[in-house]
Amino acid sequence: MRRYPSALLRGLAAACLIVIPIIANAESYPSKPVRVVVAFSAGGTTDILARSVGQQLSERFRQPFIIDNKPGAGGNIGTEFVVRSPPDGYTLIVDSVGPIAVNPTLYKGLNYDPLTDLVPIVQIANVPNVLVVHPSLGVKNFDEFVAYAKANPGKLYYGSTGIGTSSHLSGFMLSNRAGVDLTHVPYKGADALNDLLSGRVQFMFATIPSVIQHIQTGKLLALAVTSAKRSRSLPNVP
Repeated sequence: MRRYPSALLRGLAAACLIVIPIIANAESYPSKPVRVVVAFSAGGTTDILARSVGQQLSERFRQPFIIDNKPGAGGNIGTEFVVRSPPDGYTLIVDSVGPIAVNPTLYKGLNYDPLTDLVPIVQIANVPNVLVVHPSLGVKNFDEFVAYAKANPGKLYYGSTGIGTSSHLSGFMLSNRAGVDLTHVPYKGADALNDLLSGRVQFMFATIPSVIQHIQTGKLLALAVTSAKRSRSLPNVP
């Protein structure tokens, strides 16, 4: 069994950063449109951040920064695409902690090395996850949730945006640390949240921006955040 680095697993969050293949020539850059790959589906937190940053870069450099979603394999497909692209600076990627730091410990035979094949430019966000449940579960706080899970081993299903993502590993950590049997259901991107909202799965670790509207309208109940401190967006959630 592979061991996950403790520093990586502690307080899992979707840290988004812009990275680039090793550049051979950076003179007069950019002189043409730039492709910005997002290794996850459209509509997710990484995608939203990428589009916001891409718009600002387009205005700043007077060249189009075009968002290109390439989801799959926990972000590996999009990341590998960028690694295999010409190292001229015209293919960037807005990535998360999964493909850059987690997946090399999860996937055998990964076709890229984030330490040697990519160069980080800037971290643009550090977004904590929040544990959200469907109201039909009937729990009101984290302690009640754990008690329910212990009384119903294997009957709690949680969705994630893919194997190796922070939403998956947060659930994995909860299962280990709380001593409860939870059933993981991996999805491709936003389908996980859609099934949570419909009640097909009971809970999920999701980025705060992706679910805060549903929390505010009562469609989901927030029980805990994964950051060391409470989130300013959810000050009443431990």
